[in-house]
Amino acid sequence: MKILPFITFILLVTLLMACGDDRPDTVFIVPTNLEVSSSLSSTVQGQVSVTASATNGRHYAFNFGDGSDEVKNRTGSATHNYAQSGTYKVVVKSFGNSSEFISKELEVEVEITKFTSGFLSDSSYAGMTLVWSDEFDGSSLNSANWSHETGTGMNGWGNNELQYYRSENTTVSDGFLQIDVKREDFSGSSYTSSRITSQDKQEFQYGRIDIRAILPLGNGLWPALWMLGADFPEVGWPQCGEIDVMEMRGEQPDRVISSAHYGPNFNGRRVDNNDGNPYRLSSGTFADEWHVFSLIWDENKIQWLVNDEVSFTLPIAGDRTSYFRKEFFFIFNVAVGGDFVTSPDETTVFPQRMYVDYVRVFQAQ
Repeated sequence: MKILPFITFILLVTLLMACGDDRPDTVFIVPTNLEVSSSLSSTVQGQVSVTASATNGRHYAFNFGDGSDEVKNRTGSATHNYAQSGTYKVVVKSFGNSSEFISKELEVEVEITKFTSGFLSDSSYAGMTLVWSDEFDGSSLNSANWSHETGTGMNGWGNNELQYYRSENTTVSDGFLQIDVKREDFSGSSYTSSRITSQDKQEFQYGRIDIRAILPLGNGLWPALWMLGADFPEVGWPQCGEIDVMEMRGEQPDRVISSAHYGPNFNGRRVDNNDGNPYRLSSGTFADEWHVFSLIWDENKIQWLVNDEVSFTLPIAGDRTSYFRKEFFFIFNVAVGGDFVTSPDETTVFPQRMYVDYVRVFQAQ
């Protein structure tokens, strides 16, 4: 039996164990001196910004006290949109590199003034009669006017959109329609929103259309007030024609786009797109107050207006634009992501909301 190699092995193991004992224990850091402050940065969306800092703070968690999901990040700052005015208790936690944390509470006063200012269109026009309107009175969506479209559609509603449309994200109260856009996991999607349509219920050919709205904003948001030809189920898109009364890229909240899409074919073979120059506000954003988006539409032209100012005119002449000489229905929705916009990022504040005060259709007497 060879004793020497065995003794050498034992000595080596003992030495290694001794070296291991000399290593310092892991030090778990618990933050101290947590400071928290808040500010109301938007009186329209009820947007509150909260900042926090702590000695040895590695990351932070924000609970905004209204039932929304907790927000976690390493920056020590978070922004949240409240749905209603009121006093809310915000709880902020700071963590070091252990599971222990320190926390601090503060109260935030939210006063939302979204319904107090903005453009108001006329309630009548010479030579025209109001043939239909929805003023969004009552406490629920009028089923005689609107239906919900839910789910993710085909290929993200044809645009690779990211949201799941739910009827629960639509509410009617205080004389306004509200569509909520949320960052939440639902049925395989990371965002939820709503989409309503007047198809087979309220469809119109020609006239003046006024829609008064407050729009959401932020990277990845795509609010739209638009129309499709009533023969969409039979002929499909773009043969049915599309009139975008307004659509907006959330990353450009001071401008909206008016456009029309039409053509006999799909898959890029023949789709005519007429996009007007974006209408840009001289100051502020379309989320700050009410704005009115309008069409003046007859057999010869479609004219788009923002706050009664003409932004774009499309002549209707010959077969090429004959798609617009028929009835159309309305679609109101807010998409998230997709081919038209960027994707949401860390700067995008949720929840976001689109409000509609009224939609009115006037036609010649």
